[in-house]
Amino acid sequence: MIKSDFKKKIADSWFSYLQTQICKEFELLENKKIKFSKREWKKKKKREGGGTSMLLKNGRIFEKVGVNKSTVSGIFPKQFRSKILGAKKNGKYWASGVSVVAHMRNPKIPAIHFNTRFISTSKEWFGGGMDVTPSHKDLKEKKIIHNSLKEVCEQNNKNYKKFKNWCDEYFYLPHRQEVRGIGGIFFDYETKDWFKNFKFVRDLGLAFIDISKKVINRKKKSNWTKKDKEKQLLKRGRYVEFNLLYDRGTKFGLNSGGNIDSILMSLPPEAKWK
Repeated sequence: MIKSDFKKKIADSWFSYLQTQICKEFELLENKKIKFSKREWKKKKKREGGGTSMLLKNGRIFEKVGVNKSTVSGIFPKQFRSKILGAKKNGKYWASGVSVVAHMRNPKIPAIHFNTRFISTSKEWFGGGMDVTPSHKDLKEKKIIHNSLKEVCEQNNKNYKKFKNWCDEYFYLPHRQEVRGIGGIFFDYETKDWFKNFKFVRDLGLAFIDISKKVINRKKKSNWTKKDKEKQLLKRGRYVEFNLLYDRGTKFGLNSGGNIDSILMSLPPEAKWK
């Protein structure tokens, strides 16, 4: 039996490494002097952990991209405990993970979201996923993304179709009766076989970097117009609505005493509504 503290230490180390690698690869994509700025934060009770927020703005590729890593612990508010697996009895938790949201300057390149996490209450599980939100239709791009995610799932004996459907259902705006983007995969409560699940999370993190580079490099030289940008800004409005109204990660962060600026990192630099 693997000790819980060992699992936490290994997962925490991986998420730190992944954050570093993502930032390194994204800076290479920028191919200019602009770099990520680093901000560290601690929870009010310092023994309950904190995180590192990396932010790059006004780039040639990225209008705004945040790469957050946090490792926190504590006790959930009573009214929130029933919503978290294994937290109902005493509300105790430990959580570590990486979250990325990239909003692109070129409206032909889609917004990209990724996160993976390991959570421990009286239960232990992995969760996460990747999804893409374009403002312009591109069937070839959609195929590239979904084929890559399917490959990662199949290599790790994970049910791609289940995770894809879960993503489609999750990233849906009921008040608009529309999906947020073209989907991807979403999973949670992966509790069985810790080592196999950890390998899947690692493989997905590396695949996210590879997919992002493919998507960006295909279109980084694409021409765009003011009308294209307007379309992107309206789509970003939908992105804001989902993240503020429905996103579980936002709610988890707020109810676990997370850093507000880091939690709201997902919001775009500009958005519009009609």
